[in-house]
Amino acid sequence: MSALHLITDGPVAELRLDNPAKLNAFTTDMLAAIEPHCAAIEKDPAIRAVVISAEDAKAFCAGADIIAWSELGPWDFARHWVREGHRLFDRVARLSKPTVAAMGGHAFGGGLEFAATADIRVMAPSATLALPEASVGIVPGWSGTQRLIRLLGEPVVKEMALFGRRISAERAHALGFAAELADDPRARAFELAEALVGKSPCAIEVAKYMIHAAAGEDRSAMVEALGAGMIGQTADRTEGVAAFREKRKPEFPGNQ
Repeated sequence: MSALHLITDGPVAELRLDNPAKLNAFTTDMLAAIEPHCAAIEKDPAIRAVVISAEDAKAFCAGADIIAWSELGPWDFARHWVREGHRLFDRVARLSKPTVAAMGGHAFGGGLEFAATADIRVMAPSATLALPEASVGIVPGWSGTQRLIRLLGEPVVKEMALFGRRISAERAHALGFAAELADDPRARAFELAEALVGKSPCAIEVAKYMIHAAAGEDRSAMVEALGAGMIGQTADRTEGVAAFREKRKPEFPGNQ
């Protein structure tokens, strides 16, 4: 059974890391669970928001399990571990539902990259961020040098990835990476997520697409999704589908 659980009980779902013996480090099974969990979230209209959390109060996620990747050859490490992990993290970042990460402890390497996939983050005052990959002879591989540049800025990411500096929760908040600091990040994350339940899910989804397009987060897909949503509401689309089914030439009404 994977140590990444999806709990659905009401309009706010919870995606929970549960590998405390290894400070919630990502294993192969945990990575593999991301895709089906995301698919379940997208297919359930009752889910209005998602909280991303972790069981261990000391660590949100210590990164990737070194034992899981250290025995891989160079090709498998690059193609399966890094490339597939990057794709799966992108899948979380591009969920149509809003996401809030509750960071009760430290987020290092892949754990920080996972937290970066959320729309907003709540951190415990004692939590820290780090990109320690260089200390074990590798580089960030799950968007640490890509998405984090947009969220923290190039100079800060260089501090972390090149010089090994940790970023405190206070500084993360000042930089805008953390929306809030809270002694109980999970409880506060649920409060923020539950506040969305009374808002228009369609408006929130479209707003998220627009912001992602502006930020360069899968811009081409976001633009096409917005275009498809617009055209899907037109009489032209209704007429085109009807004409196809009736095997006749369509008579598009245009802007009516």
